Amino acid sequence: MINAFEVRGGNRLKGEIIPQGAKNEALQIISAVLLTPGKVTISNIPDIVDVNLLIELLADVGVKVNRVSRAVCEFQADAVNIDYLESPEFKKKSGRLRGSVMMAGPLLARFGKAYIPKPGGDKIGRRRLDTHVIGFERLGASFVYDTGDNYFRLESPKGGLKGTYMLLDEPSVTGTANIVMAAVLANGTTTIYNAACEPYLQQLCKMLNSMGAKIKGVGSNLLEIEGVSSLTGCEHAMLPDMIEIGSFIGLAAMTQSEITIKNASIKNLGIIPEKFGLLGIKMEYRGDDIHIPAQDSYEIQNFLDGSILTISDHPWPGFTPDLLSIVLVVATQARGSVLIHQKMFESRLFFVDKLIDMGAQIILCDPHRATVIGLGRHHPLRGITMSSPDIRAGVSLLIAALSAEGKSTIHNIDQIDRGYQYIDERLRNLGADIKRV
Repeated sequence: MINAFEVRGGNRLKGEIIPQGAKNEALQIISAVLLTPGKVTISNIPDIVDVNLLIELLADVGVKVNRVSRAVCEFQADAVNIDYLESPEFKKKSGRLRGSVMMAGPLLARFGKAYIPKPGGDKIGRRRLDTHVIGFERLGASFVYDTGDNYFRLESPKGGLKGTYMLLDEPSVTGTANIVMAAVLANGTTTIYNAACEPYLQQLCKMLNSMGAKIKGVGSNLLEIEGVSSLTGCEHAMLPDMIEIGSFIGLAAMTQSEITIKNASIKNLGIIPEKFGLLGIKMEYRGDDIHIPAQDSYEIQNFLDGSILTISDHPWPGFTPDLLSIVLVVATQARGSVLIHQKMFESRLFFVDKLIDMGAQIILCDPHRATVIGLGRHHPLRGITMSSPDIRAGVSLLIAALSAEGKSTIHNIDQIDRGYQYIDERLRNLGADIKRV
């Protein structure tokens, strides 16, 4: 069974690369097809494990799926078998994918019941479902937790969900998306304050509005949703994946490469380019492309008072937590020091032990903070054998391996394949020495 990458580092890469469709948007957008019996056509779908598994789940539930191409898919949820949700097969498969939680809002709104499995996916710390469940409760749903199957069973009240005001305990992206999808078919008006406003969420709201939903405040943390009786089909094109774009910026800097990221949708990247700029990475915007020139070195900036730079994650429009692993590995070969503060997930920095084995100078202060002392390439990283603990750490280790001297072997690459399509093939097209073994 293919489960490892063999990488020989030290090559300078060169060329153009097109980012895939956004993984985090895909899991929301594809779940939303359950809200209508009409045909929904989605384009720029990433061909990755998590997304393909969700599409399989929809087909299992009775959604008609026509994969026009690997990037375009037609869905029609006009014959959903709601009883299948109670089957052992559904519980087993949905439990493998955290993204399956996004089916709950649409199912609850349109069919009156849903199931949420115990979260699967990355091993990066606790990922609470409280925001989802409490939001559904505010809309009038009841729930029972089955300790045997680790499942939440949700049911709408007689007469359907009812609009209300709610202040979210945290601006959870998936929690907000799930509540929005439930609220669009609820009776009356729902107001969500402290809502997430990431581009993924904006895309979902724009898609739902094109289907006939009435959502105001898109792009802000205050959403007002006037419920409608039904939604129609639509066509929707997904954004490029901002996390992949950030990964490629970091890859170019680490490997001293000249790379152009095509069709990057720069206006939707927010503060991401600026944060990589704080590490000293030069970038040029050419239309909607990002060109990263080859740099022999890059230097971490200090704050204006001379203190050491801190890069931390924040809800949008702050810096996304999914790119902190990339920033951390890129900083190992910069000149200067930086404190990485991962606030949201308490286990996401534990992969730094592999970087330390490769020769990086990192102090893991606690589960949330790590100090990186940049070596300025005076001591290149060395290749080792390691294992990928989650999607983002896996790509960070891959970037480290591509910049290291000698051969690296990365096991458990199923984690990387969950979030990055054909990553080895696309990197080889840039000149990387990488193969599956």
